[in-house]
Amino acid sequence: MEAKQWTVQIHITEEGDETFARAVLATRDTHDLTGVGRARRNPVDEPVAEIGDELAVARALADLAARLLNVTSDDIAQFTGSAS
Repeated sequence: MEAKQWTVQIHITEEGDETFARAVLATRDTHDLTGVGRARRNPVDEPVAEIGDELAVARALADLAARLLNVTSDDIAQFTGSAS
C-alpha cells in the first residue's frame, strides 16, 4: 500500500481591521491549489483576538475545498466524458 501525504499551509495576514488567509494545498501530482478567506474584525472581538484568524482560515479552507472539487470534477470529465 502506498502512503501519500498532502500538505496545507495556512498564511494569515492582518491589515487594519481585516484578516486575510490563504490555504495552499501541495500535492505530489498537481500544482499548488489555493483557497482564500477574509474576515473583518468586530470591536467586541478584541478580547478574543483569534476570532478573525479562525474565521478567515475557515473561509480559506472552504474555498480550497470548493476549488479542489472543481478540479476533481474536471479530471473526471476529462477521463470519462462525464462530470460527477
